[in-house]
Amino acid sequence: MQVLVTGGLGFIGSNFVRYLLNEFPEYNLVNIDAITYAGNPDNLKDLGFPERYRFVRGNICDRDAVAYAMKDCDIVYNFAAETHVDRSITNAEDFVRTDVIGTSVLLDLARIYDVEKFIQISTDEVYGSTEHSSFREDSPLDPSSPYSASKASADLLVRAYGKTYGLPAIITRSSNNFGPYQYPEKLIPRFITNALMGKTLPVYGDGLNVRDWIYVLDNCVAIDLVSRKGSIGEIYNIASGDEKQNIEITRIILGFHGKPESCIQYVADRPGHDRRYSLDTGKLRKLGWKPKYRFETALWETFRWYQENEWWWAPLV
Repeated sequence: MQVLVTGGLGFIGSNFVRYLLNEFPEYNLVNIDAITYAGNPDNLKDLGFPERYRFVRGNICDRDAVAYAMKDCDIVYNFAAETHVDRSITNAEDFVRTDVIGTSVLLDLARIYDVEKFIQISTDEVYGSTEHSSFREDSPLDPSSPYSASKASADLLVRAYGKTYGLPAIITRSSNNFGPYQYPEKLIPRFITNALMGKTLPVYGDGLNVRDWIYVLDNCVAIDLVSRKGSIGEIYNIASGDEKQNIEITRIILGFHGKPESCIQYVADRPGHDRRYSLDTGKLRKLGWKPKYRFETALWETFRWYQENEWWWAPLV
């Protein structure tokens, strides 16, 4: 089995590369990554580059680079994406280019190479915000930011390639991931590293925005399961069920550091800030998946990882 992982030097992608190489010794794995600010070779530095792993430096918008990487691959996992909401608000073009045009390049070559499966890694943000209910896979798309709009657009392209060309594709939509190797612009790693540096923790608005948080390894297991046991043409929500307000996360992290709430700095809310994300994961759980990691335990382990790996994050902040 030969597998292509796009964006395999990013946060979730690099964790998934590790997972596949550890769990499936029979897999040969190709990793294509453009090495942008969030694509970090140090994420896989300790792998030692086994013979069954090959890295290709390339952008998924570059058809020739993708063709070179994808040739002879059986499964494609598309993790490559611009993902930071704040950056999408100030520069939407990069998100359209990578998340939409890049995905279209991947899909077209996957069709030409007749891959066995194409797994599109998406996000719960495509559904927009909900005050009380949980989104199902057939809920309407209602993105609020250029980032979520670009991911929703990519999802629609994946669905269209399935219907038009019969491309065997599956989409996963996960909630907020956290864990080791996450670039310190996202809430949890930013707050952990800020606290380690003695800086304030900037909380948007009133801090009451709610997110479901899933440890990255639980997401990796779910993606792998869906790719093996999921049905072609389907969408699968991935979430832990651990919904927390941003201010709750902030206070837990301050508690790990033994620091007071005076370290919290409330800042102006960002435009279009969704109030709450929540996913119904019944469809995934019918495949036999459930999260392994409790939120508080996984957050503590994540805190410890950043505490012990300043060499990794210090050059990035």
